[in-house]
Amino acid sequence: MEFGLFVQGYVPAARAKADPEAEHHALMEETEYVIQADRSGFKYAWASEHHFLEEYSHLSANDVYLGYLAHATERIHLGSGIFNPLAPVNHPVKVAEKAAMLDHLSGGRFEFGTGRGAGSHEILGFMPGVTDMNHTKELWEETIAEFPKMWLQDEYQGFQGKHWQLPPRKVLPKPYGAAHPPMWYAAGSPSSYAMAGKKGLGVLGFSVQKVADMEWVVESYKTAVEQAEPVGAYVNDNVMVTSTAICAETHQKAVEIAVGGGLNYLQSLLFRYHDTFPRPEGIPEWPELLPEYTEEIIELLIAEELMICGDPDEVFRQCKRWEQAGADQLSFGLPIGVSPEDTRTTIRLIGEHVIPKIDTDPVHRTARFRQSAAGPDAAPGTGPAA
Repeated sequence: MEFGLFVQGYVPAARAKADPEAEHHALMEETEYVIQADRSGFKYAWASEHHFLEEYSHLSANDVYLGYLAHATERIHLGSGIFNPLAPVNHPVKVAEKAAMLDHLSGGRFEFGTGRGAGSHEILGFMPGVTDMNHTKELWEETIAEFPKMWLQDEYQGFQGKHWQLPPRKVLPKPYGAAHPPMWYAAGSPSSYAMAGKKGLGVLGFSVQKVADMEWVVESYKTAVEQAEPVGAYVNDNVMVTSTAICAETHQKAVEIAVGGGLNYLQSLLFRYHDTFPRPEGIPEWPELLPEYTEEIIELLIAEELMICGDPDEVFRQCKRWEQAGADQLSFGLPIGVSPEDTRTTIRLIGEHVIPKIDTDPVHRTARFRQSAAGPDAAPGTGPAA
């Protein structure tokens, strides 16, 4: 199992009230987290694209953000978590161009994640008059298979669809290295896993809450991906899941950090905006908040495998559970209201004590899949994207 980091520009109201430059500081801190993750052996960093989601995510221009990180990092793969390819939000051709440009700037380290957006507050802002979020599925389905054609055809054949059109044109630049960047889909519901598998896409599993939920959705994905008819040049057989992670020198210190991290507020915001996610029992409707987390609640969340928290040995065992459940990649959602110092400690300790025991392959899993599209003569683990 490989490891990643997920950043999104979280700027809660309490931080903004205390710091007039909170938005700037949050975004700059997160760049430092990714740079440290690169040095600590993490293989992936995912950056969100969200719009209008006050407090929850101020990271809207993730193409710009990832371009900076391409220069600031060396080995970590940089992923769009997500780029939104719905024509009313971003013209698909411009999305293809940005993805290929990031592939060049990163030396073949770009991971192309797409999805349909966080929920009605975000997406319907771009679609006046539309009231049904299911409409976005039609737009995404119409578009996703066109990206490999734009990248791989010398002159893109053009497209005449229901929601967007383009005459034949050369879409430039072309991706760097073999084939094209690995393709992923952000799964907002368990049923999306099998759909992604059938298309040969990796899954960004933002909807999985605990290890017990992982096993059956992975099974549905792995069954589907075996019979994949990939929309791209190769199958990206990959399931990534996200989890909160706090690692400290001692168990008690980790729990204390978690208690002070405002996790209840972040979780409440998650379900405020992600109204397409399955809502677990007990999650209140916004603006009502989940109760503040006590040490007892944190210990219960750890016991129920709903968060990763503890000393390095405990965090190792908790991560192994995700690996045993079938996750190909575990990405940690940071920051979560935790101080920069404690967040950097989490990244450092996981890099020193957890990753070397679990991820022993020097080559990125997606790099192997991408190299497979270059043909049998391509040496594994070499070239751009390794």
